[in-house]
Amino acid sequence: MGELTLRVAAPTDLGAVLEFWRESAENGSRPADTAAAVEALIARDPEALILAVDDGEIVGTVIAGWDGWRCHLYRLAVAPHRRRTGIGGRLLTAAEHRFRDLGGTRVDAMVLDANERAHGVWSAHGYRQQDDWSRWVKPLG
Repeated sequence: MGELTLRVAAPTDLGAVLEFWRESAENGSRPADTAAAVEALIARDPEALILAVDDGEIVGTVIAGWDGWRCHLYRLAVAPHRRRTGIGGRLLTAAEHRFRDLGGTRVDAMVLDANERAHGVWSAHGYRQQDDWSRWVKPLG
């Protein structure tokens, strides 16, 4: 292992990010990620997708989405062979720093209920499951 660095994704990272998510992210109940969607994210908000990189290999991601009103976290993922090493926490800290710089005051996160392995990092960083809200979804395709 080399030196872990955090940086925003560039358009040239697109293929590696998609491959990383196929291998490391929980994808079972959601539509597949597409190159067009990630390109649109980077074009709209070039600093939203934060990568953890070690020796040129992506070992973690988080999308720190800011819509001008709310702060949203998506796609926190860490490579299976690097879990429980602090990468997820570093990504969360970087995302929160970004939100504070943008004037954000509250952040929410998309966390699968069944992904119990991930609940620990969220809890350890002060996140709590909100019992009085439900997420409603509708596919647009």
